[in-house]
Amino acid sequence: MSRGIWRATTIDSVAGKTHLTGMSVEITISSKGQVVIPKDVRDALGLRAGEKLRLSHRGRRITMEPVGEPVRERISYEEFRRRIPAYEGPPVAVEEMSARIGELFEDWPSRP
Repeated sequence: MSRGIWRATTIDSVAGKTHLTGMSVEITISSKGQVVIPKDVRDALGLRAGEKLRLSHRGRRITMEPVGEPVRERISYEEFRRRIPAYEGPPVAVEEMSARIGELFEDWPSRP
């Protein structure tokens, strides 16, 4: 998923809702120094509650980027089965599956 800067246009100034249109978003700093990343931006970038961000600045430019791996959505087994289509090919022996899986992971770097 690409991460970038988004432009938002206020479409409901009373409720303060924003919707993405392209490059940047205008937000307000609260009296406690807090900012809210608009839902459209969070959704587009796959940001989830609890995910850590690194804030850096250069001159008057502020950037935020996710730290580490993105938080993965937790789903039930039933939801997993719903999302993954059933295998409809010919029967395959367990040994053949194991050999093929081993081939797929040969070039992956090992984890410590």
